[in-house]
Amino acid sequence: MKYDIAIIGAGPGGIYAAYELVKNNNSLKIAIIDCGHELSKRKCPIDNDKVKSCINCKTCSIMNGFGGAGAFSDGKYNITNDFGGSLYEYIGKDKALKLMEYIDEINMSYAGQDIKMYSTANSDLKKICMQNGLQLLNASVRHLGTDINYVVLENLYNVLKEHVDFYFDTKIEDIKVNDDSYSLIYENGQIDCEYCIVSVGRSGSKWSEAICKKLGIETRSNRVDIGVRVELPAAIFSHITDQLYESKIVYRTAKFEDNVRTFCMNPNGLVVNENTNGIVTVNGHSFEDPSKKTENTNFALLVSKKFSVPFKDSTGYAESIARLSNMLGGGVIVQRFGDLERGRRSTEERIAASTVRLTLNATPGDLSLVLPKRILDGIVEMIYALDKIAPGTANDDTLLYGVEVKFYNMQVDVDNNLETKYKKLYMIGDGSGVTHSLSHASASGVYVADNILKEIAK
Repeated sequence: MKYDIAIIGAGPGGIYAAYELVKNNNSLKIAIIDCGHELSKRKCPIDNDKVKSCINCKTCSIMNGFGGAGAFSDGKYNITNDFGGSLYEYIGKDKALKLMEYIDEINMSYAGQDIKMYSTANSDLKKICMQNGLQLLNASVRHLGTDINYVVLENLYNVLKEHVDFYFDTKIEDIKVNDDSYSLIYENGQIDCEYCIVSVGRSGSKWSEAICKKLGIETRSNRVDIGVRVELPAAIFSHITDQLYESKIVYRTAKFEDNVRTFCMNPNGLVVNENTNGIVTVNGHSFEDPSKKTENTNFALLVSKKFSVPFKDSTGYAESIARLSNMLGGGVIVQRFGDLERGRRSTEERIAASTVRLTLNATPGDLSLVLPKRILDGIVEMIYALDKIAPGTANDDTLLYGVEVKFYNMQVDVDNNLETKYKKLYMIGDGSGVTHSLSHASASGVYVADNILKEIAK
């Protein structure tokens, strides 16, 4: 099949690139290829009844398919250059913010119109954080919730499928560079295209690295975030989440001067499994629907690490830690904070007696056998720092799930148009290492689509 534009990956970058292309030129022949399922067929088999833990499906429906890893996330679109990626370094801060605001407008027009926008502007929490050795990062955030986020994606899919050929359950095995086109090779065929946009997300990190190596596209080691997901009664953080919903708070540890940060805060949410390249880690979701809310709030505490000389495989380092957790716990491990501080493993009896009820069926254990001391010391310090602005965070019954890992792809060598050394071959979204969030990845898709439209119009 011959296409004007082929997009590898049906995550945020690919979706919003296709949307922009279709909106401005519906005569283009466009293909989107993804190794996962279409949205309606994406179902995780874990039901906590018959299937209690990850069974390592051939294709993880949480991570792959239409919507990418963001499809079943809590749908937070942060409009900021302070975190979420380095897109602004390529296209400029003003342009990046305008594109994120444009993505927000699209989401509002496809079912998110009733969702409140939260902002750190003029928040008294900023001063309180500074008084306690913490830093609150600036952002505006629209939280769609896992349920509304799904509806937005469903509506976008219904628009796109009328103009775009989708190839689901199709893994591209190779990209061949021709004189004036690209050939995308998969098991049972080949797709040819003039323009190729690669948007494979974090789950495509190994694939992306292999393709770049084959094509001679330079890459650089990126950082990796390692830590735990904290779960505690929603009331403890309600004064923060009611005002900001998502608060990115950073703490510099006294012992090692490492930065520890909160990430992906889910008020009244639940903790979930995540499978990346066969490694089971932990994440969090939350919903707008009141009937789906829980009595708990969860958020990640992450420590960033980057390696250069002589070891530079940051992702491999984090994977080894996650695999150790899987080996000891058969998946995700959960531990009471009080047990961690007392140097003992949590047991089923201690978890059952806890005042905080689990929202994920995890294995009671000892995180100190998994996480390196430096990282664990930083997390413990951060919990006590947060306890000063949210008393109760350091309670004995606060639950810690591990490990949570945010893998960032190798940073691909692209120019200010997010184009590789090969003309008309672009790498965008989290798969490029340039972005680390829904809003930044989506914005990168629109940015490249606009550039392609200008090229075609010449």
